[in-house]
Amino acid sequence: MEGLLKLKRRHFNALACSVCALATAGSLGHALAQAASSNLPVVLVVGDSLSAEYGLKRGTGWVALMGETLAEEKVKARMVNASISGDTTSGGRSRIAALLKQHKPKWVVIELGGNDALRGLPLNMTRDNLATMARLSREAGAQVLLLGMEMPPNYGAKYAQEFRDLYTTVAKAEKTVLVPFFLKGVADTKDPTALFQADRIHPNERAQATMRDNVWPELRKLITRR
Repeated sequence: MEGLLKLKRRHFNALACSVCALATAGSLGHALAQAASSNLPVVLVVGDSLSAEYGLKRGTGWVALMGETLAEEKVKARMVNASISGDTTSGGRSRIAALLKQHKPKWVVIELGGNDALRGLPLNMTRDNLATMARLSREAGAQVLLLGMEMPPNYGAKYAQEFRDLYTTVAKAEKTVLVPFFLKGVADTKDPTALFQADRIHPNERAQATMRDNVWPELRKLITRR
């Protein structure tokens, strides 16, 4: 009996050592994978609640989906989301220098301006802030993708047109790539409320893939540009 107990004890110890070795190997593999990923060039997203997963389950927003797309397409790049809910172009302008220094991105996606309009801030200020962010990003060696926004008709046709045009103006002046309307296929459908949360301001989880698809063609061109 004593011999049997010793045998079982040796078997248990061997099994425990095997489990520990597998766990260590798994942790090491995960750490190596993370290290490899962290060495990939960065796509930095500087945006507001539309990119910060406001009201969404973590990991379901368009930026996270874009990260999955990069992996699926075997694109050597990784997403860094520096978006803040409620941010304006002034906030983005105040943060951009530090973000560029910290992340050293190769590409910068600017998704800001909607909150400026909702707060009635001067259009020339929004335009200047976006232009400054784009210029600083280019001077830091990054290529820039600007995501355009549009205002609902109740803001008035003249204001809506001027707001839409400011993105085109900045893109041309700062030589950035432009997605004319980031929420195309989301906010301009026959029943746009179906793709928005209860506040009718923030897109829901169903809309995120469309938002990702609006950005991906232009981002892919930038990433693959030699």
